[in-house]
Amino acid sequence: MQRVRPRVRVPRTAAAGEVITIKTLISHPMESGQRKDDDGNIIPRRIINRFTCEFNGETVVDVALEPAISTNPYFEFEAKVPESGEFKFTWYDDNGEVYELSKAIEVK
Repeated sequence: MQRVRPRVRVPRTAAAGEVITIKTLISHPMESGQRKDDDGNIIPRRIINRFTCEFNGETVVDVALEPAISTNPYFEFEAKVPESGEFKFTWYDDNGEVYELSKAIEVK
């Protein structure tokens, strides 16, 4: 089974009010529950069903994911950075596991 591993790219610094690009990717099999294994048994559904990003506790992105999304979901989005702080990224798995990663950014 594929190991789940989140990765995020956030600039280390920005100017106050600057719009930055954030890139995220999580290594995950995203099994839809519609495929069968070699013995003909249905492989249980297991997907990342929700992704969120917060900046200093404020929601930046909150996305619901469905089985049709590809393996290793990738998100790229922009965020305005008013002050130094921390981005917190969270992925929620069907099996109840939660994967979190944080990245700090300094406003100069």
